[in-house]
Amino acid sequence: MGEPSPTDLTRLLLDWSRGDKTALDRLMPLVYDELRALAERSLRHERSGHTLQGTALVHEAYLKLVDHRQVRWQDRAHFFAVAAQLMRRILVDHARRHGAAKRGSGEPRLPLDEADAPAAPAPLVDWLALDRALDRLAALDERQARTVELRFFGGLTIEETAEVLQVSPATVKNDWSLARGWLYRELQRLTDT
Repeated sequence: MGEPSPTDLTRLLLDWSRGDKTALDRLMPLVYDELRALAERSLRHERSGHTLQGTALVHEAYLKLVDHRQVRWQDRAHFFAVAAQLMRRILVDHARRHGAAKRGSGEPRLPLDEADAPAAPAPLVDWLALDRALDRLAALDERQARTVELRFFGGLTIEETAEVLQVSPATVKNDWSLARGWLYRELQRLTDT
């Protein structure tokens, strides 16, 4: 059996939204590998020995997705956008629980312009500083903050992000560029204080 089409995923998401409890059970095996890749992408920016592993992050996100019964799923991109947002919250909550002293230990931070780069020894992310910076950006420009969330946390393409945000790919590219520059300066300010 080949890879499911976006239409198949959308149909399952719509069935789930309508209350079909078996739709989620059929959906999860189809999206698990992508969710796992999302989790691994996020966690590759963590210190070695991080206590939250990719599988645990996916499982926590799954439990939170199950609680999102009232969401009117639009399509595959919308699903992964929500999953990305949930993973961001899980990572930030995990960082809060483990305290500021254990975050990064003075390691270099991840430049957002390298977020799409292939896996290499990645600098660490200060999830709390990034979360604060994204909240500040959202207060200034909600769409730019959502663009970062979808691209950085969700791993969505320019086109998928445009679809979720209902804007053109050119707008996403512009927002992505502006948001990365703004966040870079803001993260510098937050970590220098």
